[in-house]
Amino acid sequence: MKSRKSRIRGQAFFLSCAVLLAAASAISQESSSKPGGSSASAPSETTNSGGPSAALKVVLSAACSQDQTEFVRFLTIRNKEAFSRMFLPMELRDATDTTGASVHQITLGLVREDGEWKLLSLGLLLLDLPALEVEWDSAEIEATERNAIDSLHKVAGAVEAYRNKYLRLPESLANLGPPLHGAANGEAAGFLDSDLANGMKNGYAIRYVIVGASTLGAPAKYELAATPLQYGRTGRRSFFRDSNGALHAADRRGAVGSEADPKVE
Repeated sequence: MKSRKSRIRGQAFFLSCAVLLAAASAISQESSSKPGGSSASAPSETTNSGGPSAALKVVLSAACSQDQTEFVRFLTIRNKEAFSRMFLPMELRDATDTTGASVHQITLGLVREDGEWKLLSLGLLLLDLPALEVEWDSAEIEATERNAIDSLHKVAGAVEAYRNKYLRLPESLANLGPPLHGAANGEAAGFLDSDLANGMKNGYAIRYVIVGASTLGAPAKYELAATPLQYGRTGRRSFFRDSNGALHAADRRGAVGSEADPKVE
């Protein structure tokens, strides 16, 4: 199962390509600005006659975009012949598929090492990205659910801090957020970050409800709930903190939990 670390590595690869291409472009522009270099008014030249910097830029572009046809243009005759034998087009399909409905096109890269052929790369040309995204998110649900519990603890702590300072409960989570201007006050006490004060954090929606008609004094109580913004993607369990401070959790398919749900130890 892939994780977001895999995606981060992929993003790092594309970032590296972008940096290298930018560097090659800068070298090419610097070369053209020097005496004897090509000018904007000069006739256009082919890439191969444009100098090493221009060739480097196109080679990197072809490599980063995995454009095999374009990349081959910059190999010598000897290397081009070897390169053509290294990459083999293949098809993957289910053994029972007689119509080709499940066919996936791939490119298999091999390299000769110590007298043996070894796998160099396996490039999938057709990927079910939405399905992979769901798989990646599912792998992180445990972490997002732990973050939801942590968010409820932070909100409860902020509510009690507000009660101790202003001798009443906040009317909403917004009263616990940072002030836009000036010092903290009863309208924006600065006990929570802006995300929690807006009722959303790490893929969960946070709900705050005062129990009873009054916000005054220590007897006034409240309930908290955390529900996944996208059920099955950002979380499965709904969390509920009852008016006595006990935490409950259950898979409610995205609905708000209740004190009837099992307690979280």
